[in-house]
Amino acid sequence: MKEYDKSARARSVAVWDLPVRLFHWLLVAAVGTSWASGELGWMRVHFVSGYFILSLLLFRLAWGFVGSRSARFSDFLKGPAAAFEHLRELRSSGTHPRPVLGHNPLGGWMVAALLLVLTVQAGSGLFTSDDILVDGPLVPHAGIAVVKLLSTVHRLAFNLILAMIAVHVAVIAGYLLLRGENLVRPMLTGRKIVPDGITVDPPSQAGLLPAALIAALAVALVATLVTVA
Repeated sequence: MKEYDKSARARSVAVWDLPVRLFHWLLVAAVGTSWASGELGWMRVHFVSGYFILSLLLFRLAWGFVGSRSARFSDFLKGPAAAFEHLRELRSSGTHPRPVLGHNPLGGWMVAALLLVLTVQAGSGLFTSDDILVDGPLVPHAGIAVVKLLSTVHRLAFNLILAMIAVHVAVIAGYLLLRGENLVRPMLTGRKIVPDGITVDPPSQAGLLPAALIAALAVALVATLVTVA
């Protein structure tokens, strides 16, 4: 991997589109709300938050195929060799690998894993029951064994989510402290700083109208699922 001069003059390049940034921060807020409402026993808020998370995940799944280039799974899900190569570069002190505009090979798989676990968590919540007062909207359509299994999955999976979030935050802090790379700012501004003289191909940006239509369809699908069922 070609190294670059960190002292070179930098320039700003568009990386993350508005839909991806909104998805990211809305998901952060929704997961926090789900955790707090579950701990406090605010089950109506908990269910609404879960439906919102499921809508966000459906949107992100679709946007991963038709959205801006940096948002597409094909752009950041690389093979094991790319992930190990990036890990080797991170462990090599004194070297500065070429900037990655979107998710790096390791970060891409972390994002995919987190999305998968969140989908399992939100989906299993539709089938959960405490056997007393609280039933998910799809409980009447599942057998007792399935409800018990998915209720257990829903209860335990959040511990895995918390662990993955902790790792995610620790990695972000590590990149900032050890590599001098701020991964949060681009998710706020949509732009990333790269040194002048480095040839990069700014990702293509998809329009807001397709994103709005996909988001509306995702919300409608979830609303139909939980009300008609």
